[in-house]
Amino acid sequence: MNINKILNEIGEIYSPLSIECQKEFIANSKLITFKKGDTVVREGQYSKKVYLIIKGCARAYYLKDGKDISDWFTFENQFMASIVSFFSNQSSPHYVEFIEASIVLEFSKETIDLLSNKFHDFERFISKLVTETMLGLCERLHTIQFSKADERYQNLITIYPDITQRIPLTHIASYLGITLETLSRIRNPKVRI
Repeated sequence: MNINKILNEIGEIYSPLSIECQKEFIANSKLITFKKGDTVVREGQYSKKVYLIIKGCARAYYLKDGKDISDWFTFENQFMASIVSFFSNQSSPHYVEFIEASIVLEFSKETIDLLSNKFHDFERFISKLVTETMLGLCERLHTIQFSKADERYQNLITIYPDITQRIPLTHIASYLGITLETLSRIRNPKVRI
Protein backbone atom coordinates (compact mmCIF):
# COMPACT_ATOMS: atom_id res chain seq x y z
CA MET A 1 0.00 0.00 0.00
CA ASN A 2 1.49 3.30 -1.11
CA ILE A 3 0.59 5.85 1.59
CA ASN A 4 2.32 8.69 -0.31
CA LYS A 5 0.09 8.03 -3.32
CA ILE A 6 -2.96 8.07 -1.05
CA LEU A 7 -1.86 11.36 0.55
CA ASN A 8 -1.32 12.85 -2.91
CA GLU A 9 -4.88 11.84 -3.86
CA ILE A 10 -6.20 13.34 -0.62
CA GLY A 11 -4.16 16.48 -1.32
CA GLU A 12 -5.88 16.82 -4.69
CA ILE A 13 -9.26 16.71 -2.94
CA TYR A 14 -8.46 19.13 -0.11
CA SER A 15 -5.08 20.87 -0.47
CA PRO A 16 -1.65 19.54 -1.58
CA LEU A 17 0.89 18.47 1.05
CA SER A 18 4.63 18.84 0.54
CA ILE A 19 6.84 15.73 0.55
CA GLU A 20 8.36 16.80 3.88
CA CYS A 21 4.92 17.29 5.40
CA GLN A 22 3.75 13.91 4.08
CA LYS A 23 6.77 12.21 5.66
CA GLU A 24 6.03 13.72 9.07
CA PHE A 25 2.33 12.98 8.69
CA ILE A 26 3.09 9.31 8.01
CA ALA A 27 5.64 9.19 10.86
CA ASN A 28 2.97 10.50 13.27
CA SER A 29 0.16 8.23 12.04
CA LYS A 30 -0.68 4.56 12.29
CA LEU A 31 -2.02 2.26 9.60
CA ILE A 32 -4.78 0.20 11.24
CA THR A 33 -7.20 -2.47 10.06
CA PHE A 34 -10.72 -2.69 11.48
CA LYS A 35 -13.23 -5.49 11.11
CA LYS A 36 -16.80 -4.97 10.00
CA GLY A 37 -18.77 -3.87 13.07
CA ASP A 38 -15.79 -2.55 15.06
CA THR A 39 -16.81 0.45 17.16
CA VAL A 40 -13.98 2.91 17.83
CA VAL A 41 -15.92 5.57 19.73
CA ARG A 42 -18.89 5.12 22.05
CA GLU A 43 -21.32 7.66 23.41
CA GLY A 44 -19.82 9.29 26.50
CA GLN A 45 -16.22 8.57 25.55
CA TYR A 46 -13.58 11.18 24.79
CA SER A 47 -11.81 10.82 21.47
CA LYS A 48 -8.90 12.76 20.00
CA LYS A 49 -8.41 10.39 17.05
CA VAL A 50 -9.30 10.92 13.41
CA TYR A 51 -9.36 8.23 10.73
CA LEU A 52 -8.54 8.70 7.05
CA ILE A 53 -10.35 5.85 5.35
CA ILE A 54 -8.11 4.20 2.80
CA LYS A 55 -10.40 1.23 2.14
CA GLY A 56 -13.85 0.59 3.59
CA CYS A 57 -16.51 2.75 5.17
CA ALA A 58 -17.74 3.92 8.55
CA ARG A 59 -20.68 5.69 10.08
CA ALA A 60 -21.42 7.89 13.05
CA TYR A 61 -24.72 7.27 14.81
CA TYR A 62 -26.74 8.20 17.88
CA LEU A 63 -28.92 6.10 20.12
CA LYS A 64 -32.14 7.93 20.94
CA ASP A 65 -34.68 6.10 23.10
CA GLY A 66 -33.00 2.84 22.08
CA LYS A 67 -33.29 3.71 18.38
CA ASP A 68 -30.21 3.73 16.15
CA ILE A 69 -30.01 6.94 14.07
CA SER A 70 -27.22 7.27 11.50
CA ASP A 71 -25.72 10.75 11.39
CA TRP A 72 -23.18 10.47 8.59
CA PHE A 73 -21.20 8.02 6.47
CA THR A 74 -17.60 8.16 5.28
CA PHE A 75 -15.91 6.24 2.50
CA GLU A 76 -12.50 6.03 0.83
CA ASN A 77 -10.44 9.25 0.90
CA GLN A 78 -12.69 10.74 3.57
CA PHE A 79 -12.18 11.38 7.26
CA MET A 80 -14.13 10.10 10.26
CA ALA A 81 -13.92 11.39 13.82
CA SER A 82 -16.13 12.12 16.77
CA ILE A 83 -16.28 15.79 15.79
CA VAL A 84 -17.74 17.11 19.04
CA SER A 85 -15.22 15.29 21.23
CA PHE A 86 -12.32 15.90 18.86
CA PHE A 87 -12.71 19.67 18.69
CA SER A 88 -14.43 20.63 21.94
CA ASN A 89 -12.95 18.33 24.58
CA GLN A 90 -16.43 17.05 25.45
CA SER A 91 -17.58 13.47 25.57
CA SER A 92 -18.90 12.07 22.31
CA PRO A 93 -22.66 12.21 21.81
CA HIS A 94 -22.48 9.45 19.22
CA TYR A 95 -20.83 6.18 18.22
CA VAL A 96 -18.36 5.63 15.37
CA GLU A 97 -18.55 2.20 13.75
CA PHE A 98 -16.90 0.58 10.73
CA ILE A 99 -19.52 -0.90 8.43
CA GLU A 100 -17.03 -2.78 6.26
CA ALA A 101 -13.65 -4.28 6.97
CA SER A 102 -11.53 -1.15 6.67
CA ILE A 103 -7.95 0.07 6.40
CA VAL A 104 -7.39 3.52 7.89
CA LEU A 105 -4.64 5.96 8.70
CA GLU A 106 -5.21 6.97 12.32
CA PHE A 107 -3.78 10.18 13.75
CA SER A 108 -4.42 12.40 16.72
CA LYS A 109 -5.38 15.97 17.54
CA GLU A 110 -1.79 16.39 18.77
CA THR A 111 -0.52 15.42 15.31
CA ILE A 112 -2.81 17.97 13.67
CA ASP A 113 -1.62 20.69 16.03
CA LEU A 114 2.05 19.72 15.58
CA LEU A 115 1.91 19.59 11.78
CA SER A 116 -0.27 22.71 11.52
CA ASN A 117 2.29 24.68 13.51
CA LYS A 118 5.16 23.33 11.46
CA PHE A 119 3.73 23.27 7.91
CA HIS A 120 1.52 25.94 6.38
CA ASP A 121 0.38 23.46 3.73
CA PHE A 122 -0.92 21.13 6.45
CA GLU A 123 -2.71 24.04 8.10
CA ARG A 124 -4.39 24.85 4.74
CA PHE A 125 -5.19 21.16 4.30
CA ILE A 126 -6.97 20.99 7.69
CA SER A 127 -8.73 24.30 7.08
CA LYS A 128 -10.07 23.01 3.76
CA LEU A 129 -11.08 19.70 5.37
CA VAL A 130 -12.99 21.46 8.16
CA THR A 131 -14.63 23.83 5.66
CA GLU A 132 -15.74 20.93 3.43
CA THR A 133 -17.10 19.09 6.48
CA MET A 134 -19.06 22.17 7.61
CA LEU A 135 -20.46 22.72 4.11
CA GLY A 136 -21.49 19.07 3.94
CA LEU A 137 -23.27 19.32 7.29
CA CYS A 138 -25.01 22.54 6.20
CA GLU A 139 -26.15 20.84 2.99
CA ARG A 140 -27.41 17.84 4.98
CA LEU A 141 -29.37 20.10 7.35
CA HIS A 142 -30.85 22.04 4.42
CA THR A 143 -31.83 18.80 2.67
CA ILE A 144 -33.51 17.39 5.79
CA GLN A 145 -35.42 20.60 6.41
CA PHE A 146 -36.54 21.45 2.89
CA SER A 147 -36.54 18.29 0.75
CA LYS A 148 -39.08 15.52 0.44
CA ALA A 149 -38.03 11.98 1.33
CA ASP A 150 -37.61 10.90 -2.31
CA GLU A 151 -35.49 14.01 -3.01
CA ARG A 152 -33.28 13.25 0.00
CA TYR A 153 -32.78 9.71 -1.28
CA GLN A 154 -31.98 10.85 -4.83
CA ASN A 155 -29.50 13.39 -3.50
CA LEU A 156 -27.76 10.68 -1.47
CA ILE A 157 -27.60 8.34 -4.49
CA THR A 158 -26.16 11.17 -6.59
CA ILE A 159 -23.37 11.74 -4.05
CA TYR A 160 -22.76 8.03 -3.32
CA PRO A 161 -24.03 5.94 -6.27
CA ASP A 162 -23.08 2.58 -4.70
CA ILE A 163 -24.23 3.34 -1.15
CA THR A 164 -27.07 0.80 -1.22
CA GLN A 165 -24.53 -1.96 -1.96
CA ARG A 166 -22.33 -0.92 0.97
CA ILE A 167 -24.59 0.41 3.71
CA PRO A 168 -27.55 -1.52 5.18
CA LEU A 169 -30.88 0.02 4.16
CA THR A 170 -31.89 0.44 7.81
CA HIS A 171 -28.92 2.80 8.29
CA ILE A 172 -29.75 4.69 5.09
CA ALA A 173 -33.39 5.11 6.16
CA SER A 174 -32.41 6.48 9.56
CA TYR A 175 -29.87 8.83 7.94
CA LEU A 176 -32.61 10.17 5.66
CA GLY A 177 -35.04 10.51 8.57
CA ILE A 178 -37.56 8.07 7.14
CA THR A 179 -38.81 4.58 7.91
CA LEU A 180 -37.48 1.50 6.17
CA GLU A 181 -40.94 1.03 4.62
CA THR A 182 -40.84 4.54 3.14
CA LEU A 183 -37.36 3.89 1.76
CA SER A 184 -38.62 0.65 0.17
CA ARG A 185 -41.48 2.55 -1.50
CA ILE A 186 -39.08 5.21 -2.79
CA ARG A 187 -36.69 2.60 -4.18
CA ASN A 188 -39.51 0.49 -5.73
CA PRO A 189 -42.37 2.88 -6.56
CA LYS A 190 -44.37 0.19 -8.39
CA VAL A 191 -44.30 -2.11 -5.36
CA ARG A 192 -46.65 -1.15 -2.55
CA ILE A 193 -45.99 -2.47 0.93
